[in-house]
Amino acid sequence: MSSEQKEKVLIVDDEVMNIELLRAYLDEKYEVVSATDGHEALEKVKNEMPDIILLDVMMPEMNGYQVCEHLKSDEETQFIPVIMVTALSGRNDWISGIEAGADEFLTKPVNKLELLTRINSLLRLKNLHFDLLAEKDKLELQNRIRSMLTQIIPTLLKTLPPEQKNIVIHQMIDMVVESIFENANTESDIVGYECVGDLCCQIINQLGADFEVENTDCDNGFKIKGNTCPWGKEEARSNPILCTLSRGIFARIINMKDEDMEVDVLETMGNGDEHCLFELTKLD
Repeated sequence: MSSEQKEKVLIVDDEVMNIELLRAYLDEKYEVVSATDGHEALEKVKNEMPDIILLDVMMPEMNGYQVCEHLKSDEETQFIPVIMVTALSGRNDWISGIEAGADEFLTKPVNKLELLTRINSLLRLKNLHFDLLAEKDKLELQNRIRSMLTQIIPTLLKTLPPEQKNIVIHQMIDMVVESIFENANTESDIVGYECVGDLCCQIINQLGADFEVENTDCDNGFKIKGNTCPWGKEEARSNPILCTLSRGIFARIINMKDEDMEVDVLETMGNGDEHCLFELTKLD
């Protein structure tokens, strides 16, 4: 989420005055949408996908407990935090909210400071949860690509005639780059770099590498230094073809960015060097 985009709060209450009071508390910091009954609330969640929901308990036809239970049973909405806002204070009422899956409770009349504190706390937890899921997906992608390239490809190449090896290598390079683009959390994670070298490093680092641009003369050329091999130092030394894949990934990215550059390999861990070093030179 960009720093300029406000997180979205859905207020659900059958009393318009209650909605307006909560809106006045939240408008400055959050984007606020509202619904006046349970059915409208479910529709608003589907269309607006709020970051958090303030849900009144006592509503006609479909009460807050039923709405919350419906949200928490749906895979698409189960991780949206729900704060039950209620005038009820009995123990059984709180138990009903917990059973429905509510994340927090506020008692009417709502205190502004308490409201903002609860919302802020739940949004931090929600964002942390999704950050962890994104990291898990990233690690799974790394392991999947590494496993295929370090275990399957070297064995496969041994059985192929020379004229087919380059075809397979280029196919694997395309697969790696496309997989990383497809699994990027946001477009800004991958694009938006003025220097193609920064983009090259971002792509290869998605595989667990630690590469960086050594100088920033992007107009004429630069070097990329790798401190951590994306394939694993020992695997690269056992299968030097993996270093060719690294060079090919850089060349593929350069081609995607319509840059006219040449990639030369100066040092590689696969050949026993301490670091990987690639030189990208602008062609005349």
